[in-house]
Amino acid sequence: MTALASANATPEIAKPDASPTEAPETASEPTRDSSQDFLLRVVLEGEPLTLRQTPLLEADRAQAVADLQHENSFAPIGLPNTSTGPFILHLSIQQGRLVFDVRDREDAPLSILALALGPFRGLIKDYQLLVDSHAKAVEEGREARIQAIDMGRRGLHNEGADLMMLRLGRKVEIDHETARRLFTLLCVLHQRI
Repeated sequence: MTALASANATPEIAKPDASPTEAPETASEPTRDSSQDFLLRVVLEGEPLTLRQTPLLEADRAQAVADLQHENSFAPIGLPNTSTGPFILHLSIQQGRLVFDVRDREDAPLSILALALGPFRGLIKDYQLLVDSHAKAVEEGREARIQAIDMGRRGLHNEGADLMMLRLGRKVEIDHETARRLFTLLCVLHQRI
């Protein structure tokens, strides 16, 4: 059985050679309620991050990571009682799957979850088309078109968030905003794969 085949398996997935991209750490942890079910830090890994991203994709990535680190709800299901949050999430695409490498606050591995990308492919394709259309509209200075594209992106993010929540199902409890941001990061990671 491979590490990807079981969320409870000991994490053994080889990490990509590309260096990870992570948002800068802040001086203090975000203000939260008493729950420890949240992400302290998000680390993106993989080749697409070393390739030049469009300004819109880079802005989406930076905003999604910053928003996730500021406010999120992330509660892995089935961890031992001694494994409590906050968590560090290493997110990558490996072997055609979105891999959630969940770690404790000291960055020690806790669990690996892998989601097949097939159900997301149509939404990712639509997202890329919207990013390309946005870039063209900005070049042409078409403000009304830019606003219409932004409305379409919001709707697409909502659809992606619903699918992310459904696919994570009984593996991780997340709220809608966390799912939206994870969908954005999936789209960024998926570029040029």
